[in-house]
Amino acid sequence: MSAERVSYATCPLCEATCGLEITTRGEAVVKIRGDEQDVFSHGFICPKGASIGALHSDPDRVTTPLRKNASGTFEPVSWEAAFREIDERLTPLLAERGRNAAAVYLGNPSAHGFSSLVYGRGFTKALGTRNVFTASTVDQMPKQVAVGLMFGAGLSVPVPDIDRTDYLMILGANPMASNGSLLTAPDMRGRMRALRARGGRLVVVDPRRSRTAEEADEHVFIRPGGDAFLLAAMAHVIFEEGLDDLGTVGSHVSGLEDARAACARFAPGAVESACGVDAERIARLARELAAAERAAVYGRIGTCTQEFGTLASWLVDVLNTITGNLDRKGGAMFPKAAVGQTNSSGKAGSGRGVDLGRWHSRVRGAPEAFGELPAVCMAEEIETEGEGQVRALFTVAGNPVLSTPDGERLARALDSLDLMVSLDIYVNETTRHADFILPGPSPLRRSHYDIAFYQLSVRNIVNYSPPVLEPEPELPDEWVTLLRLMGIAAGQGPDADVEALDDFVAGAAAQREVSNSASAVAGREPAGLLGDLEPRRGPERLLDLMIRCGPFGDGFGARTDGPLLTLAKLEDAPHGIDLGALEPRVPEMLRTPSGKIELAPAPILADMERMAAAFDRYRNGSLVLIGRRQLRSNNSWMHNVAPLVRGKDRCTLWVNPTDAERIGLSETGFARVRNETGDIELPVEITDAIMAGVVSIPHGWGHDLEGVELSVAREHAGVNSNLLAGTDLLDPLSGNAVLNGIPVELEAA
Repeated sequence: MSAERVSYATCPLCEATCGLEITTRGEAVVKIRGDEQDVFSHGFICPKGASIGALHSDPDRVTTPLRKNASGTFEPVSWEAAFREIDERLTPLLAERGRNAAAVYLGNPSAHGFSSLVYGRGFTKALGTRNVFTASTVDQMPKQVAVGLMFGAGLSVPVPDIDRTDYLMILGANPMASNGSLLTAPDMRGRMRALRARGGRLVVVDPRRSRTAEEADEHVFIRPGGDAFLLAAMAHVIFEEGLDDLGTVGSHVSGLEDARAACARFAPGAVESACGVDAERIARLARELAAAERAAVYGRIGTCTQEFGTLASWLVDVLNTITGNLDRKGGAMFPKAAVGQTNSSGKAGSGRGVDLGRWHSRVRGAPEAFGELPAVCMAEEIETEGEGQVRALFTVAGNPVLSTPDGERLARALDSLDLMVSLDIYVNETTRHADFILPGPSPLRRSHYDIAFYQLSVRNIVNYSPPVLEPEPELPDEWVTLLRLMGIAAGQGPDADVEALDDFVAGAAAQREVSNSASAVAGREPAGLLGDLEPRRGPERLLDLMIRCGPFGDGFGARTDGPLLTLAKLEDAPHGIDLGALEPRVPEMLRTPSGKIELAPAPILADMERMAAAFDRYRNGSLVLIGRRQLRSNNSWMHNVAPLVRGKDRCTLWVNPTDAERIGLSETGFARVRNETGDIELPVEITDAIMAGVVSIPHGWGHDLEGVELSVAREHAGVNSNLLAGTDLLDPLSGNAVLNGIPVELEAA
């Protein structure tokens, strides 16, 4: 019998980046627990991390390429045959119809993988299409647009310095379930309890009494979609009562008077019907926030996936700024990541800023943001004939049939494609439509580095995880698959030299560094840097390059003080390296053309007119739908892991007792939920944890569709709430789908 071996890794399943202690015997996982020595999570673990062993051994996980045959079922195929046939179908299609005949959809899990982020960008560039869609536009794009316009980069997101704050207001977020979102912070429950234990105050604004709200000093029910009205009214009070104080960033702020004027019409009395919070309470919350010694406002997915998502996201940071809490210890601060952060590279203090709408979608003319088009446009771009019609689609770790609005329409559109290729480990609601499914390895057989989420961390942390188990030669890592697809897209055919393509990607990255006048390696020869990285290849070579050229790196010998990080140092630190608490970064982190914090960007001021026109519409009193996050679920893709779906049915309709009595719903019955977009039925859960006039259905369920090969998920199928979300509903500035505050009707089923 093989001896037991203990390995340490960062959990790749959510944004918290918790450290795991994984005990294996041979190829089997014996146990998983939190790594008590991890410099960030200190032993904290959630049920998802503890279930990686079940994910690793899931018999439904795809482990060989699949091809759809003439009968419409999948059969195994060799890697060589798969790439050859993809080339035979894609290359002539692009030649005949042009590059925009192809499209890419990147799902949420791809944001957790260094390989998929870095090499996926190379594949998309080689494909040359403007039709790039991602899960960002059903999630956080409003926040990216708001901070991009204010601070000059899409991931310059101020995060609450929760470990040092005295007052934290949370809107539309449930970090007790999400473990933080656009907020990398293991053990949010412990952090929130510590805040209260030291005498701080926690206020949660949410249409339901979530697990986070139960921990709070105060829970404020709010009408879904009303967050921007509430925040604007709070800003109005602070401005009107002379409570505004920009603090240390004052000399770096532009547009203060324009922001003041924009909020002038949103007095508490004017907005109380629109947001469902009375005027006196709004004013009190504003005064409390302004009076707190150290405070932060944090808004998340509930504030993003709504009609005024960008405005709500912007107003969060307007409040942080005008109360003197932006870039302040205990306030809302800017992390400094070791790798990949736009606001810590290039010239400090100014930059090109953000250009939105550089191109538009073909059918409805929706604007691009950060290189992508709204996911709600995907079906129409496939269905609508004409030049630029999408005929080939590549999905990477995504399930848009469940995660984007009107999945039934999208499913029909996918069946009409000439070619669909999915990089995925499951035959799910989306990949069942693919012509080819190209799998990746288990999370335990690949290395891991969280390039995105350390840019959103409440401490400056760095941690690299080598593979826990030896890779399988017959199942290449995603980066190899992406490079082979890149070769096909670039016209080099299915047998393109992967080593040469990898050298090209690494060489381009090195060239960018030496061409950057602010880099520690400016002016050096790219070949010399690559030589210093030998014998590393693939993601490890790129990661080492980026670490060494980053703000904490050794600069390939150019720096003599500081952490002087290299990948070798990270390999010698299996529990991570703590680079310290967040520090003030304004003005060096700004990348706006003016070198200022743009407190009143012109596109946002223009959109305030749309919000002002919606006062009356928000008084109509109809039932509206919201989602809800669950600790044991990660969007749509964790439902085939048996330990995570045990217990009572979690895909239920939450309805307030008042509404249930009026409509005639019972706790043991089912409800029919419908609107002009869709019609679904699900079990009823009557609870005063949801405010009257609001109903809630969790996101990501609906696994009973024909062709889905998820044996566990099918037994807990649930229903897809996004069948009630229309593709015509989106936030115009960001293109984000509206998934909260959707009008619905109820009746007993």
